[in-house]
Amino acid sequence: MVDISRFYDRVKDTTTTTGTGNVTLSGSAPSGFITFGSVFASTDSVPYAIDDGAGNWEVGIGILSAPTTLQRTTVLSSSNANALVNFGAGSKTVWCDLPASNIEDYERAARRGRQFAAGM
Repeated sequence: MVDISRFYDRVKDTTTTTGTGNVTLSGSAPSGFITFGSVFASTDSVPYAIDDGAGNWEVGIGILSAPTTLQRTTVLSSSNANALVNFGAGSKTVWCDLPASNIEDYERAARRGRQFAAGM
């Protein structure tokens, strides 16, 4: 399990990043949502999901290295055999996600008294 101690509701952004590298977020959340940079600090581990709306998706843990830069460091599941997705041109939606593969680990940590920060 990758250590994640912060989760926030309604964190959503878009990107036009292509390839398998870092994701450059637009820094402008859709109406009713908040940006990654407004709640996560640089160097925070961020649980994320990306979807291009065309069947390509990825769920993982990344590092927010700047308010609008998400490093895709650990892929937990994806439409590319659980590897980094080579995203093509066009807009993709990126949001803060609680990976299903980690829920049991979080429950065990909570039972041991570990505190998690939650926002919004």
